[in-house]
Amino acid sequence: RVRPLNHMEQLEANTVRVLDDKMIVVLDRDKLDGGQDEDYLRQGRSRERRYAFDQAFDDTCTQEEVYQATTQKLLAGVMDGFNSTCFAYGATGAGKTYTMLGNVENPGIMVNTVAELFERIAADSSQIYRVYLTYLEVYNENIRDLLNPTSGYLDLREDPVKGICVAGITEFSTATVEETMTLLHKGNHNRSVEPTKKNETSSRSHAVLQIMVEKRQRTIGLSESYKIGKLSLIDLAGSERASATDNRGARLVEGANINRSLLALANCINALASESEALQRAGRNGRRRARQSFVPYRDSKLTRLLKDSFGGNCRTVMITNISPAGNQFEETLNSLKYANRAKDIKTKVEQNVVDVDQHVSQYQNIIRDLKAEVQELKSKLGGGLVFPPIGGPRPSGGDD
Repeated sequence: RVRPLNHMEQLEANTVRVLDDKMIVVLDRDKLDGGQDEDYLRQGRSRERRYAFDQAFDDTCTQEEVYQATTQKLLAGVMDGFNSTCFAYGATGAGKTYTMLGNVENPGIMVNTVAELFERIAADSSQIYRVYLTYLEVYNENIRDLLNPTSGYLDLREDPVKGICVAGITEFSTATVEETMTLLHKGNHNRSVEPTKKNETSSRSHAVLQIMVEKRQRTIGLSESYKIGKLSLIDLAGSERASATDNRGARLVEGANINRSLLALANCINALASESEALQRAGRNGRRRARQSFVPYRDSKLTRLLKDSFGGNCRTVMITNISPAGNQFEETLNSLKYANRAKDIKTKVEQNVVDVDQHVSQYQNIIRDLKAEVQELKSKLGGGLVFPPIGGPRPSGGDD
């Protein structure tokens, strides 16, 4: 997604073009307006680059268009027990937080996702849903609960069933859009945001909102099947150069930790993409197995959190935010390179289904609920029909 030029970049050249909503062209800023006509050694050279993606948004696209092309397509799978992830990636000041959160007039992906999720749940009366969420941030390689900041720093644990989880994090159960929005605004208020030279509202941490949707049949039986889907919405902090942002003290330490975690993320993307390419080559050459490369998930807590999103059981959408300004040329190229690399990653998606057998002591409750459902259906049918009670004698005088 290409953002418009801001008030500090009005004098800079626009070096990014979007073609057919699929291709991004990054022009060589040194050759714009004849910048290298007198340089004989570089007349035949060009730094122009072209990248093709599933969808490309120019600076005129709306928040709703971005949402419909990305996260909206994941909701049906989440409600049916599949894991999904959407995250924004890019340099500092590229518009990641605006894409994920937005503002009052133009709500972002997180707000639109929550609103439509509860609309779909309300429209499906044949299932029983339970929604609960967590909201955390990774600040200076420490995990903090944004909805309960007094809990201190938390630790990561790896569960054989749930996968990567955060020990001690608070899970909030919500039933309405208003409750969820209140929790979301509370978490955003507790997030670490500081001004820098490049961005007046720079995010100094990676924010991760996880929404878990649990679904089961309304009709109760002796055994029940639960479908549990998880949607992760991630707003990454932007990579930054200390010389460009002119950071000092705490801001410099924050920038170093942000770059460290993003470098670990880039290494994981490269390793996973190389592994997918090796599997494709092995299939073309008739080999059954390909040598698996090591993926350094443990280099950062951010990559451990995103382990399932990249290399596991998950459908993943990556939104790369870039700036069209000429002075952001290097940052734009680096972001597009990693986005182009991430296209090659293949994930294997499986439905999360848990079967639960009821205990004998719960049979009376099941029978009572089934009788209540039968009486409710009788009252809806009406029409003067006479129904014998369950287990009672049948009316006489009629043919079998």
